[in-house]
Amino acid sequence: MTANISRRTLLAATGAATLIGTATPAFGGTPSPAELLKGGWKPSREDKALVGRWARDTWRSMVAMTDEHTGLPADNIGESVTNPVRSNYTSPTNIGGYLWSTVVARHLGIISPQESLRRITQTLTTLKNADHHEPSGMFFNWYDEATGEVRYTDPDGTRPITPFVSSVDNGWLACALMVVRNAEPQARALAESLLNKMNFAYYYNPAARPGGLMRGGFFETPPPDEETDKGNHAGTGPDVYYRKFHYDTCNTEARIAGYVGFALGQVPHTQYFATYRTFPDSCDWSWVEQKPKGVHRTYLGLDVFEGTYSYRGMRLVPSWGGDMFESLMPDLFVPESTWAPRSWGLNHPLTVRAQIEHGLDDAKYGYWGFSPASNPKGGYSVYGVEAIGMDPGGYPSDLEATNFDAGFEGCREGTNPNPTYGDGVVTPHAAFLAMSYAPRQAIENLSRIETNLHAYGGGGFYDSVAVKSGLIAKRYLALDQAMVLGAIGNVFGNDLIRRNFAGRTVEQRIRPLIAMEQFESGLE
Repeated sequence: MTANISRRTLLAATGAATLIGTATPAFGGTPSPAELLKGGWKPSREDKALVGRWARDTWRSMVAMTDEHTGLPADNIGESVTNPVRSNYTSPTNIGGYLWSTVVARHLGIISPQESLRRITQTLTTLKNADHHEPSGMFFNWYDEATGEVRYTDPDGTRPITPFVSSVDNGWLACALMVVRNAEPQARALAESLLNKMNFAYYYNPAARPGGLMRGGFFETPPPDEETDKGNHAGTGPDVYYRKFHYDTCNTEARIAGYVGFALGQVPHTQYFATYRTFPDSCDWSWVEQKPKGVHRTYLGLDVFEGTYSYRGMRLVPSWGGDMFESLMPDLFVPESTWAPRSWGLNHPLTVRAQIEHGLDDAKYGYWGFSPASNPKGGYSVYGVEAIGMDPGGYPSDLEATNFDAGFEGCREGTNPNPTYGDGVVTPHAAFLAMSYAPRQAIENLSRIETNLHAYGGGGFYDSVAVKSGLIAKRYLALDQAMVLGAIGNVFGNDLIRRNFAGRTVEQRIRPLIAMEQFESGLE
């Protein structure tokens, strides 16, 4: 940390430490909030054995999801990993998740180097031959995992779709290719043959806002049921048909597309500061979850409102839904807390603290970890800590979708500032994402989810569980299992995913950018 850290920052660090234990600063330095939250934790032999078993079982589900001929993982399977029923569709995100999971499995000794190389080469070869948007080098949103062919019906198989080219999905795939090129030298050329064709300038709209924003994605041909913007931000190849939405908030998984664009030298750094930390604090924005407080600062010539939300004595930059996935999945790759100690280095530990306190002290579920996942009653739902999200509809933390609404000070009254929560839904991958910041509590929480709630099968943790009724979503999702393995790789593999993603050039293009910012996150 730099010498001009505010008292608020140091209070945040001290407060975060009370979660786990007290760390003793090294001579001549102040430990970061993330280090304080860990409390000097070192994995014991028992920790390594337990998490090693979880990793082996989770990898078993990834293998069960993956087609033996294409090397593409299905989006999801049911509870059986010995006779898996695959979903018949996959995405660039799922494929990327399988690739980085394979890197983790090799590092942990679950598979041999030979098997790792075989699996990665098979998957990359399928991708190289797959139909995609050639001018941008980007891949479509849905493929049949058994054939590698683009799907022209939606995942439910109920209606025709126009293939979509998503910025965020391709961002996760690009992350995986960047990891593979460093972690598997014999696959480097193949990975780079795909990565070097990907042009994230296709998504960057300089006119969306001062500094420019990333678009959600585009179609190669105009969809019959959606109004689009015809154009071409990259200036190569024919025009495409852009969806009209842009990603305009910072603390969301979508920031990964910007990070990759910076790393590849394709997107200007101003895009990072063009996104909102919170929406403005005026009554024009009173429809969101709560009124932010903060200050204005200028970065790269752009005015940034450093707004924060309040929860249980903490102030932090909210995500859209208050979930772990949005806040912490990009941190699997970009070492945000290390590179940006005055922003993400404050916010990530506080986000984890907020999730823990919501589950244990506020809602009193006895468990914690809230993120979009399978609904124990069927289908898919979003879960989060609503008080640290901006979405006025809310990402609830229980089956009843209990709404939290504190109001917007001076503009509207809250409708439910002190809710009574019901049957909480915890999602194991969320606790794994928190493991970098609260390893003791994450392992203890997950142990009780396995032992007491029995939300565990032959492929590792099931996707979610309702803590009171005991309802379990007995299926495995490729993305969620890949987050589990990515987190284990970082915590038990010396930042395996981060250090293979963040080579020297990547660090030079991202670290100075995010290091310059100071959030107003801390204790009130």
